Amino acid sequence: MLRVSDTHHLLSAKAAPVSNFTGLIRKLNVDGPLLSGLLLISIFGLFVLYSAAGEDTALLLNQAIRLGVAVVAMLIVAQLPPDFLRRWTPLGYLLGLLLLVLVLTSGDVGQGARRWLNIGIRFQPSEAMKLAVPMMTAWFLQDRQLPPRAGHLAIIAILIAIPTFLIAKQPDLGTALLIAASGIIVIVLAGMSFRLIMGLGVLAIPGAYGLWHFMQDYQKQRVLTLLNPDSDPLGAGYNIIQSKIAMGSGGLFGKGWTNGSQAHLEFLPERHTDFIFAVLGEEFGLFGVVSLLVLYTFVIGRGLFIAVQAHDTYSRLLAGSISLTFLVYVFVNTAMVTGLVPVVGVPLPLVSFGGTSMVTLMAGFGILMSIHSQRKLLPH
Repeated sequence: MLRVSDTHHLLSAKAAPVSNFTGLIRKLNVDGPLLSGLLLISIFGLFVLYSAAGEDTALLLNQAIRLGVAVVAMLIVAQLPPDFLRRWTPLGYLLGLLLLVLVLTSGDVGQGARRWLNIGIRFQPSEAMKLAVPMMTAWFLQDRQLPPRAGHLAIIAILIAIPTFLIAKQPDLGTALLIAASGIIVIVLAGMSFRLIMGLGVLAIPGAYGLWHFMQDYQKQRVLTLLNPDSDPLGAGYNIIQSKIAMGSGGLFGKGWTNGSQAHLEFLPERHTDFIFAVLGEEFGLFGVVSLLVLYTFVIGRGLFIAVQAHDTYSRLLAGSISLTFLVYVFVNTAMVTGLVPVVGVPLPLVSFGGTSMVTLMAGFGILMSIHSQRKLLPH
């Protein structure tokens, strides 16, 4: 007959592994809910990528290895205290600018753009600026009056404009605009008045007109294609037309995993990178699309929660910017695939095939975990 003491020992034995795992998570400064959301997105992404890549197991293994490297990078960054990150922010920003200059002078050329450096490993320095710019903006504002004054805004504008210009020269207008957005988000979170935001929005109209004259011909064509994709259905409008067909044909529950005709019959271009969201829509339908968006929403919400709980201005602004910039990445890719914004070559976070982008994203979430763990160490 089982005694009460025996039952207690059995329950304790079962609880021990759980307790040990929880203790390990805490020692590694890992936020369990955030990590769970990121891994669910990434694993779901591997399933979609396998189909989008034509069931290419070698490419899937390559992506899984990159995901492993990205998770390790996240864990390493999570061990760095926010004070350490704050102290080294200016140097990291300057180093990033130096790498961008090296790209323009001696970088590798691919697909008509000079965006990569090869120093034994091939990577895009512009990806690192997705973290360096908001970190530098938050660092500049940490000890200054908030909302920022006009003079401080002018300095911040220069800090954002320099890397934005260098990346746009590669040319990589999509990444340049996203990096500019990451810095602007910090300013908005710092309490910039609504009236000033509206004023800048009005000034952006003639600014956009001026930007048009500096855009490459293919970039102008993307904007014109957005307005009327049917004007050149077999040329500039082909990508977005095929993407819309794939999304619309998925219906409520999709055609089934690996059964997407647009992807597997190769009508859909760039299906494992920029347009992988269309593969998801075709094969998993509205249900799959909503499921992924719910996971993204959970991760963004958790990041904003960590930002609100942060104890200092630098950590609060940085965590908020990383979370909302992730939202911008998701919005731009999904809006691009569905024809709401021009095609700008922005991958779907943690789902599209890629290495440098995934490592940068995970490192950013490592910063969030570091900020959250520091909050728990400080007295309330």
